[in-house]
Amino acid sequence: MKEFWKSWLRARLPALGLGALCCAVFAVTFALYGLPLGAVLYPALICAAAWLVYVLLRGAQAARKHKTLAALTAALTEDMLPPPETAEDRDYRRIIRLLQEARQRQATEAGRSYDAMVEYFTLWAHQIKTPIAAMRLTLQNEDSPLSRRLTAELGRIERYVEMVMAYLRLDGKGTDYVLRETELDPLLRSAVKKFSGEFIQRRLALDLRPTYLRVLTDEKWLAFVLEQLLSNALKYTPSGTISLYAEAPAILCIADTGIGIAPEDLPRVFEPGYTGLNGREDKRASGLGLWLCRRICRNLGHGVSIASEPGKGTIVRLDLSRKEARAE
Repeated sequence: MKEFWKSWLRARLPALGLGALCCAVFAVTFALYGLPLGAVLYPALICAAAWLVYVLLRGAQAARKHKTLAALTAALTEDMLPPPETAEDRDYRRIIRLLQEARQRQATEAGRSYDAMVEYFTLWAHQIKTPIAAMRLTLQNEDSPLSRRLTAELGRIERYVEMVMAYLRLDGKGTDYVLRETELDPLLRSAVKKFSGEFIQRRLALDLRPTYLRVLTDEKWLAFVLEQLLSNALKYTPSGTISLYAEAPAILCIADTGIGIAPEDLPRVFEPGYTGLNGREDKRASGLGLWLCRRICRNLGHGVSIASEPGKGTIVRLDLSRKEARAE
């Protein structure tokens, strides 16, 4: 409010200067003609006092309007504005109405474009699943190093399709989070089973320990997070072991003995599109997987953190004890 009074009085300094100049002109004129100065000073003082009262009243009125406008800054609509008092106020209201109409048109057009994009990619994802399923059935009929390698690559394609769908549905109107008490161990076994061929092909050891945890979560979205984290662990673990175990009170750990993450990259691994040193060496990295995982975990009320040391491996911790919603 102090800043408001400074700016308001500063804006009226020209009027004050003009009034003082008029009084000075009258005083000089009276002095040149030898007239008594009291004849001009007395009415000038009266006018100055009246002008001061007027300024204070107008200032108080302007301060009340400023306070109202400041309160409406966060959620501004034309109907919430104070009533116009001058032609200038009406002009501003007209400008605000036009800007609101333009913004509403842009929001509507953007919403339509987004809905059309989601509809297109949803249709694309359903269509692409048909040839993927056909190729998987074909590969199941033979067992060879080539077929196992192709099956692993096919699984990677499926995960990329699921990543696209998760990205589109993340903040969409149709996104549904069904929170209920869920056993964690079946989800872990199902996620690991999808990567069994890759574990065998690359001769990586799996240390899957029972967690005996029941967590409040959305089974479908948590399964997506688990698969993304396992995919990352496999991608950056050329040899060694991938371990899944629980820490108190309800923290799931996914640890690997892979190449690790550089210290300068670690604070930014959850940023969208950030791939870091490992991602620049692996051209397939998109930089979206961990970002999606954090966004989904945040929506589910879970926490996710990463600790890593180059050359010694990485540990991802999912804190499943955080509950921000009631179970169904």
